[in-house]
Amino acid sequence: MPATLNGQLVIAISSRALFDFEAENQVFEAKDDRAYMALQQQLLDEPAAPGVAFSLVRKLLAFNNDGAQRVEVVVLSRNDPISGMRVFRSAKHYGLTIERGVFTRGASPWRYLKPLSAQLFLSTNDADVRQALAAGVAAARVMPLAARASASPSKAMR
Repeated sequence: MPATLNGQLVIAISSRALFDFEAENQVFEAKDDRAYMALQQQLLDEPAAPGVAFSLVRKLLAFNNDGAQRVEVVVLSRNDPISGMRVFRSAKHYGLTIERGVFTRGASPWRYLKPLSAQLFLSTNDADVRQALAAGVAAARVMPLAARASASPSKAMR
C-alpha cells in the first residue's frame, strides 16, 4: 500500500537551517562550487553539527510516536547531491527520520514545495522564503548564526 500524506504536517527545511554548514557555505559564497562539493565529499562521513532549526525539527518529529506519522520533515535545499548525502547521513547519525529531499544544485527550490505537499518552508535564504510566500506556501527565514535553541532533551514545544 503506498504511503499517504493525509493528515500529516509536511515541513520543508533547507539544509543550512537543519545543519550548521556555515563554514562550508563560505567556500560556496566565494563562487567556488567545485571546492564546496569537494569539501562536502571530504566530510561525507563526518556528521554536520546541528543547525539553528535542529532542535525544532527534533521536537516536531517527536510527535511521531505509537506508529502514527503525524509530521514529515523534507529537506529542500540549493545544495548539490553530494552535500545531500551528507545531510541524510547526518540526519541518520542524530536519529532524525528524514526520508525525502530535493537538492537543486543552486536553483531556487520553491518550485518543489507544492509537489512535496509542504505546508511550511524554513530556510536561511531570504529570497527563497519570499518566493515560497509568493507561491502561497507558509514560510519563514531562520537566521543561521542566531543563538541556538536549547539542545535539552525536553520534548516540549515552546
